[in-house]
Amino acid sequence: MMKKLLMILVVAVLLTSCDQEKTAYVDTTKLIQEYKEMKDVEAEFSTQSDSVKRQLDSIARTFQQEVQAYQEEMNSLSQAQRQEKEQVLMQKQQRIQQQQQMQGNRLREQSDAVIDSIVNKVKDYVADYGEENGYTYIFGSNESANIMYAKDGKDLTQEILDNLNETYNKN
Repeated sequence: MMKKLLMILVVAVLLTSCDQEKTAYVDTTKLIQEYKEMKDVEAEFSTQSDSVKRQLDSIARTFQQEVQAYQEEMNSLSQAQRQEKEQVLMQKQQRIQQQQQMQGNRLREQSDAVIDSIVNKVKDYVADYGEENGYTYIFGSNESANIMYAKDGKDLTQEILDNLNETYNKN
């Protein structure tokens, strides 16, 4: 009888432990912001943005010098010459503005595409990590506080971040 009771108890414990789901969470904001690849990409796009800005500032300075030169000579020009010169300057200004907008949009599109790729890479890594380590769920938390409470030891952010950065450093 004791043996049968012990066996039922063991089976009950096994069934109970099988039904328990392994869950954890990651701070998605920290994970993305502190991932070395993301930092490298942000630095690269910041450098590119600064370069484009310097280039466009140079063009704008040259244009401003043309405007100043026109302002200095406009009193000596006829009405027709002034209108013609103003028309040329307005067209030039519009081209500069279009160029600034196109360059900004191009850089933003490139940046968004690369960042989306990194975010997907991180999501895939977390999914693989969860599967390999027997998690039923790994929740994402951010500044919106999706996770209001979690038991100590359930935050995998640093472990996953360390693994991601280690993998990135090997490449």
